[in-house]
Amino acid sequence: MRGLPAIPSILAPAALLAAPLLLAGCQPSQPTSDDATEAAATDAPRSVMAEPEADDTIVKKSIIRAEVDGGPTDTPVLEPIQVVVPYPAKGAKPDDAGKALLDDLLTKPTFLAAGPITIWGHSDSRGSDAENLAASRRRAEAARDYLESKGVAKERITVIPLGESRPIAPNRKLDGSDDPEGRAKNRRVEIKVDIPAPPPAAEPQPSN
Repeated sequence: MRGLPAIPSILAPAALLAAPLLLAGCQPSQPTSDDATEAAATDAPRSVMAEPEADDTIVKKSIIRAEVDGGPTDTPVLEPIQVVVPYPAKGAKPDDAGKALLDDLLTKPTFLAAGPITIWGHSDSRGSDAENLAASRRRAEAARDYLESKGVAKERITVIPLGESRPIAPNRKLDGSDDPEGRAKNRRVEIKVDIPAPPPAAEPQPSN
């Protein structure tokens, strides 16, 4: 059996030295530390970029403008209203406090609805019945004239003088002496504003 040709004895030591080098050349190269770091960075799964946090300093603007009407508002429910206007002693016209009450009355929804107005005039018990009735009329008419000066239609107003017949406080104390506070409460004008009457229903049209 023939074998491999014999290596000359002179070349044998050199061949033994070269063999490890040849074997090393056949092995795959190992990555260096820098290469391993780069490979790890490349092979690692990429993290999803985090969403930026909301900035509380950013003012959110509304898409609805202030001047745009958001929708129909509820219609106020109209109810009859009544106000008492006090008068000074021997006074036939409302004072500043009385005028302020009348001015406030002009702003009420029921009043603005143009319903009928009734004005009752009252007096205290000092004087005769006829004098007190005349005084109560003058007070009621003074309130009417003030409302008319503010543009209220005259046909809306009804004046009713009652004199001393309907006091709301005693004119005299139980011992028979005068009661100034009670008489001051009785010198007054009461004003009531009713809601407008509903429009008449339309008559049905005859069918042809």
